[in-house]
Formats: sequence, C-alpha cells, structure tokens
Amino acid sequence: MVEYRSSLLDRTFGALADPTRRRILAQLAKGEECVTDLARPYAMSLAAVSKHLIVLEKAGLVKRRRDGRVHSMALEAKPMQEARAWIDRYRKFWEGNLDQFERYLDKLKTKETRRDDDEK
Repeated sequence: MVEYRSSLLDRTFGALADPTRRRILAQLAKGEECVTDLARPYAMSLAAVSKHLIVLEKAGLVKRRRDGRVHSMALEAKPMQEARAWIDRYRKFWEGNLDQFERYLDKLKTKETRRDDDEK
C-alpha cells in the first residue's frame, strides 16, 4: 500500500482548490514564464498574483528561478502525481463498488424478466 504524507496532500489540494492557481498551473504547463507575464491575464495586482504563486511554491507545484530582478516560474509535477495516486486509490474503490452495483442490477433485471415470462 502506498503511504501518503497528509501535509503534502493538504497543501497540494489546498493550492489546487483555487481557480486562479489552476489557471496559472495551466499556463506553466506550456513552459516556464516570468512572474509579470503570468500576472498579465488577471484583473488583479502583481502582489495578489504573487500571493497565489507563494501558495503554489509552498505546495511544491512550482519552482522559482531568479535571474537578476526577473523571477521565472516553472511547473513541478511531483506533488500532482502524488495527489493523482491518492485519487486513483479511491477511484478503484468506487469502480469496484459500481461494478458490484451493476451486477446487482443485472440480477434484479434477470429476476424481473423471469417473473414476466412466468406470468405469460
């Protein structure tokens, strides 16, 4: 069984809970960008975007590189991979339950069809 670090998952899901941060990650999926370019599409101050970037950094979802006064951000996928592994564990659980439910419904349908055939 895979061990999950609760604090890492908490930070990852907390960071992913915000739509602005998810859009920033989508931008970074296309490649590294400087902070000012990341902030450009948003109707908020550079300071507000920087706060979002700090949350993403603390969650380990982005990495900052400094070149003089220019700060560039790059996507880091490892925390998302760990979150996906956690989600996949529960996906398997639900798929198993849904498979059992489907078999149960098929069994009920078969019984109902037999009953209808017997009444004819």
